[in-house]
Amino acid sequence: MLDTMTLTKAGGALCGTLLVFLLGNWAADSLYSMGGGHGEGHEQAYVIDTGEADGHAAAAADGPSFEELLASADVAKGEKIFSKCKACHKIEPGANATGPSLYGVVGRNVGSMEGFGYSGKLVAVADVWTPENLNHFLTNPKGFAPGTKMSFAGLKKEADRANVVAYLESLVN
Repeated sequence: MLDTMTLTKAGGALCGTLLVFLLGNWAADSLYSMGGGHGEGHEQAYVIDTGEADGHAAAAADGPSFEELLASADVAKGEKIFSKCKACHKIEPGANATGPSLYGVVGRNVGSMEGFGYSGKLVAVADVWTPENLNHFLTNPKGFAPGTKMSFAGLKKEADRANVVAYLESLVN
Protein backbone atom coordinates (compact mmCIF):
# COMPACT_ATOMS: atom_id res chain seq x y z
CA MET A 1 0.00 0.00 0.00
CA LEU A 2 2.58 2.57 1.04
CA ASP A 3 5.86 1.73 -0.61
CA THR A 4 8.97 3.66 -1.58
CA MET A 5 7.75 4.42 -5.08
CA THR A 6 4.55 6.08 -3.78
CA LEU A 7 6.53 8.25 -1.36
CA THR A 8 8.93 9.23 -4.15
CA LYS A 9 6.03 10.21 -6.43
CA ALA A 10 4.37 12.27 -3.67
CA GLY A 11 7.68 14.00 -2.86
CA GLY A 12 8.30 14.69 -6.55
CA ALA A 13 4.79 16.10 -6.96
CA LEU A 14 5.30 18.39 -3.97
CA CYS A 15 8.65 19.63 -5.28
CA GLY A 16 7.20 20.12 -8.77
CA THR A 17 4.29 22.13 -7.35
CA LEU A 18 6.66 24.38 -5.36
CA LEU A 19 8.80 24.85 -8.47
CA VAL A 20 5.73 25.96 -10.48
CA PHE A 21 4.76 28.45 -7.73
CA LEU A 22 8.31 29.83 -7.55
CA LEU A 23 8.50 30.27 -11.32
CA GLY A 24 5.06 31.92 -11.34
CA ASN A 25 6.15 34.31 -8.59
CA TRP A 26 9.35 35.17 -10.48
CA ALA A 27 7.40 35.80 -13.71
CA ALA A 28 4.83 38.01 -11.94
CA ASP A 29 7.55 40.03 -10.19
CA SER A 30 9.37 40.66 -13.44
CA LEU A 31 6.19 41.61 -15.32
CA TYR A 32 4.64 43.86 -12.65
CA SER A 33 7.73 45.31 -11.01
CA MET A 34 7.34 48.95 -9.89
CA GLY A 35 10.93 49.81 -9.08
CA GLY A 36 14.30 50.02 -10.72
CA GLY A 37 15.37 49.98 -14.32
CA HIS A 38 14.53 53.64 -15.03
CA GLY A 39 17.39 55.38 -13.23
CA GLU A 40 17.78 56.59 -9.68
CA GLY A 41 14.73 57.89 -7.83
CA HIS A 42 12.08 56.90 -10.38
CA GLU A 43 9.43 54.75 -8.74
CA GLN A 44 6.66 55.48 -11.24
CA ALA A 45 6.55 55.09 -14.98
CA TYR A 46 4.65 58.36 -15.50
CA VAL A 47 4.28 61.52 -13.46
CA ILE A 48 1.18 63.57 -14.15
CA ASP A 49 1.47 67.22 -13.17
CA THR A 50 -1.86 68.40 -11.78
CA GLY A 51 -0.61 71.89 -11.00
CA GLU A 52 -1.61 71.65 -7.33
CA ALA A 53 1.92 72.12 -6.05
CA ASP A 54 2.38 75.64 -7.37
CA GLY A 55 -0.71 76.80 -9.27
CA HIS A 56 -3.24 76.13 -6.51
CA ALA A 57 -1.34 78.15 -3.91
CA ALA A 58 -0.86 81.01 -6.35
CA ALA A 59 -4.55 81.00 -7.28
CA ALA A 60 -5.56 81.10 -3.62
CA ALA A 61 -3.20 84.02 -2.99
CA ASP A 62 -4.55 85.95 -5.98
CA GLY A 63 -8.21 85.73 -4.94
CA PRO A 64 -9.94 87.94 -2.40
CA SER A 65 -9.64 87.13 1.29
CA PHE A 66 -12.50 85.66 3.28
CA GLU A 67 -13.07 89.01 4.99
CA GLU A 68 -13.47 90.72 1.61
CA LEU A 69 -15.85 88.00 0.44
CA LEU A 70 -17.85 88.30 3.65
CA ALA A 71 -18.12 92.08 3.25
CA SER A 72 -19.64 91.63 -0.21
CA ALA A 73 -21.57 88.43 0.55
CA ASP A 74 -25.09 87.88 -0.76
CA VAL A 75 -27.51 86.87 2.02
CA ALA A 76 -30.05 85.51 -0.47
CA LYS A 77 -27.44 83.21 -2.00
CA GLY A 78 -26.41 82.18 1.51
CA GLU A 79 -30.01 81.25 2.32
CA LYS A 80 -30.16 79.12 -0.83
CA ILE A 81 -26.87 77.38 0.02
CA PHE A 82 -28.08 76.89 3.61
CA SER A 83 -30.75 74.55 2.24
CA LYS A 84 -28.01 71.87 2.33
CA CYS A 85 -27.84 72.36 6.10
CA LYS A 86 -31.60 72.26 6.76
CA ALA A 87 -31.68 68.46 6.91
CA CYS A 88 -29.86 68.62 10.27
CA HIS A 89 -30.06 72.22 11.52
CA LYS A 90 -32.97 74.53 12.33
CA ILE A 91 -32.79 78.33 12.36
CA GLU A 92 -35.50 78.90 14.94
CA PRO A 93 -34.25 79.93 18.40
CA GLY A 94 -33.74 76.87 20.62
CA ALA A 95 -35.05 74.37 18.04
CA ASN A 96 -32.47 71.60 17.93
CA ALA A 97 -32.65 68.76 15.45
CA THR A 98 -29.91 66.30 14.51
CA GLY A 99 -27.61 69.31 14.84
CA PRO A 100 -27.98 72.33 17.14
CA SER A 101 -30.05 75.37 16.26
CA LEU A 102 -28.00 77.85 14.23
CA TYR A 103 -30.02 80.89 15.22
CA GLY A 104 -27.51 83.39 16.57
CA VAL A 105 -24.56 81.09 16.01
CA VAL A 106 -22.20 83.89 14.91
CA GLY A 107 -20.62 85.20 18.09
CA ARG A 108 -22.03 82.38 20.25
CA ASN A 109 -19.75 80.28 22.44
CA VAL A 110 -18.85 76.94 20.87
CA GLY A 111 -20.81 74.02 22.30
CA SER A 112 -23.16 76.22 24.33
CA MET A 113 -26.57 75.46 22.79
CA GLU A 114 -28.91 74.30 25.55
CA GLY A 115 -30.46 70.89 25.07
CA PHE A 116 -27.97 69.61 22.51
CA GLY A 117 -25.43 66.86 23.24
CA TYR A 118 -22.16 67.94 21.65
CA SER A 119 -19.37 65.47 20.97
CA GLY A 120 -16.96 67.62 23.00
CA LYS A 121 -14.42 67.91 20.19
CA LEU A 122 -15.55 71.38 19.08
CA VAL A 123 -14.71 73.11 22.35
CA ALA A 124 -11.08 72.02 22.00
CA VAL A 125 -10.57 73.90 18.69
CA ALA A 126 -12.38 77.23 19.25
CA ASP A 127 -14.06 79.28 21.98
CA VAL A 128 -16.46 81.42 19.93
CA TRP A 129 -18.07 80.94 16.52
CA THR A 130 -16.44 83.87 14.77
CA PRO A 131 -16.91 84.23 11.00
CA GLU A 132 -13.33 82.96 10.54
CA ASN A 133 -13.97 79.88 12.71
CA LEU A 134 -17.19 79.18 10.82
CA ASN A 135 -15.30 79.52 7.54
CA HIS A 136 -12.72 76.94 8.63
CA PHE A 137 -15.38 74.61 10.03
CA LEU A 138 -17.54 74.82 6.91
CA THR A 139 -14.52 74.10 4.71
CA ASN A 140 -14.00 70.66 6.27
CA PRO A 141 -15.82 69.95 9.55
CA LYS A 142 -13.91 66.74 10.31
CA GLY A 143 -10.60 68.42 9.47
CA PHE A 144 -11.32 71.44 11.70
CA ALA A 145 -12.63 69.40 14.63
CA PRO A 146 -11.50 65.77 14.36
CA GLY A 147 -14.00 63.48 16.03
CA THR A 148 -17.02 65.73 15.52
CA LYS A 149 -20.34 63.99 14.92
CA MET A 150 -21.11 66.25 11.95
CA SER A 151 -20.94 64.14 8.79
CA PHE A 152 -21.21 67.00 6.27
CA ALA A 153 -18.35 67.02 3.75
CA GLY A 154 -18.05 70.82 3.72
CA LEU A 155 -18.44 73.69 1.27
CA LYS A 156 -15.49 73.88 -1.11
CA LYS A 157 -16.07 77.37 -2.53
CA GLU A 158 -14.99 80.20 -0.26
CA ALA A 159 -17.67 82.49 -1.71
CA ASP A 160 -20.36 79.95 -0.74
CA ARG A 161 -19.02 79.82 2.82
CA ALA A 162 -18.99 83.63 3.01
CA ASN A 163 -22.61 83.76 1.77
CA VAL A 164 -23.72 81.18 4.37
CA VAL A 165 -21.94 83.02 7.20
CA ALA A 166 -23.56 86.30 6.07
CA TYR A 167 -26.95 84.57 6.07
CA LEU A 168 -26.38 83.20 9.58
CA GLU A 169 -25.31 86.68 10.76
CA SER A 170 -28.49 88.19 9.28
CA LEU A 171 -30.78 85.92 11.31
CA VAL A 172 -30.40 87.92 14.52
CA ASN A 173 -30.31 91.41 12.95
